[in-house]
Amino acid sequence: MYAIVKTGGKQLKAAKDDVLIVEKLEGDPGTPIEFGEVLMLVDGESTTIGSPFIKGALVKGEIVRQSKSKKIEAFNYKAKKNERKRWGHRQPQTHVRILELQVGS
Repeated sequence: MYAIVKTGGKQLKAAKDDVLIVEKLEGDPGTPIEFGEVLMLVDGESTTIGSPFIKGALVKGEIVRQSKSKKIEAFNYKAKKNERKRWGHRQPQTHVRILELQVGS
């Protein structure tokens, strides 16, 4: 059984005991999290597709850790102008362990 959930502007596949890396969510490790925006549920042979979400469907999990992603580096350069600028960015992210998938009505 798995579900497609929407979080942080992305759609992710979530199954029991999976660890998902999502955009930063508030909370400390061990904090329970619920994803209410479930787009699709697949349970063996049956598939339920929401329009846009499935009413009553819920994916429960807990925060495992807060971290930052790999550094993205960028560089601007203009020839013959002595213009150079280099910068980087590390996006904050949350690791969430999926504990339970609840089927809606």
